[in-house]
Amino acid sequence: MPYRDSEIQPSGGPSSAFPPEYPVDCPSDCPSDCPGCAHKNLPPDQRMRKKEAWLAARLDFWKPLIDPIQAVPENLRWHYRGKVCLSTQWDRNGWRFGLIKRETVIPIHGCPIHTQQVRLAVALFSSALPPSSLFPLVYYAHSGSQVTLVVKSAQMPEMTWLDEALKNRLKTIGVDGLWLHLHPAAGKKVFVKNTWRLLYGTPQSTDGNGFIYGPRSFQQLIPALYERAMSNAETFLALGPDNCMVDLYCGSGIGLTRWGRHCDHVMGVELDGEAVSNARTNAPGAVVLRGACRDRIPQLNEWAAAQQPDGRRLLYVNPPRTGLEPDIIRWITNDFKPLRMAYLSCSAGTLCRDLCFLENAGYQIIRISPFDFFPNTLHVETLVLIRSPEDKP
Repeated sequence: MPYRDSEIQPSGGPSSAFPPEYPVDCPSDCPSDCPGCAHKNLPPDQRMRKKEAWLAARLDFWKPLIDPIQAVPENLRWHYRGKVCLSTQWDRNGWRFGLIKRETVIPIHGCPIHTQQVRLAVALFSSALPPSSLFPLVYYAHSGSQVTLVVKSAQMPEMTWLDEALKNRLKTIGVDGLWLHLHPAAGKKVFVKNTWRLLYGTPQSTDGNGFIYGPRSFQQLIPALYERAMSNAETFLALGPDNCMVDLYCGSGIGLTRWGRHCDHVMGVELDGEAVSNARTNAPGAVVLRGACRDRIPQLNEWAAAQQPDGRRLLYVNPPRTGLEPDIIRWITNDFKPLRMAYLSCSAGTLCRDLCFLENAGYQIIRISPFDFFPNTLHVETLVLIRSPEDKP
């Protein structure tokens, strides 16, 4: 299958700044020993063929329904990543920010995948922070214009390095908020709920579309490509005023805002407290519940029963890599029974499992549209459009 080179232009803001003159080939400043970006040195057609083969192997039963991969133009596959989480390590040469390979952090301070803001911020902190004996940094997290330093300590570390000159430099490169996260058990789990301290700036930022987000917020890395995926979902769902629309794993409410333009009855469910707070601000017309989706089934059923009895029920889901919980699959097929459903997946393996359950319950897979949200890597995200047997085309 040929891939679709989308005519997408970057939106404004530091997290999506793609210099149009940036080279098509892998830049020379890309570290050769970096374990990331497995496809960075492959020609465009070969990269897409590998992704298509990988996706088709996992969704083999629905192969005829898979569209060509939608991707950004070649010169826009660099400098797109404005949300990163980097491991850190101190040695005699100073701080390393990067990816772990054989228990050693490979420094990627000048990574060409990262936005210019991320590169400047990493360079700033790697030179400004004191040694690990005084500042036990384990992770550096950058989300849009919010930065978090995760330290493996329950006590406040040495902070004299954060002077007015450094704060002014942060402001110059567009960092709105700097956080310290005290996490004495930091390991595979980067964040825990408590012990967040704002060191500088504001606790929230606003993206190019006017949505607020915080330091833990999930953001799609190529907004224009994500907009295309959401537009496809919106067109298929065909929302109307009396419809009953549920958005599971709703994040900061970007989808809720979109659904609410057409539908008077919108509910979202999200586990993360920061995301729930942002969603309630970004989509004030929607009902937003906090908690695991499976734990909110009683409230979902109660809310749905209170809506228009003859209104169409519609569903959008964007779960983590683990896919839909078994209880949610049963809720979809036995209780809520949406006429139409859009499923955005970041894991083809769990997507295959979930689609099998849905098909066994009588649902029909209409279309599978892959999106290259992570250029130069192995990953591809997939939007699946699903119809109930009760839905009349």
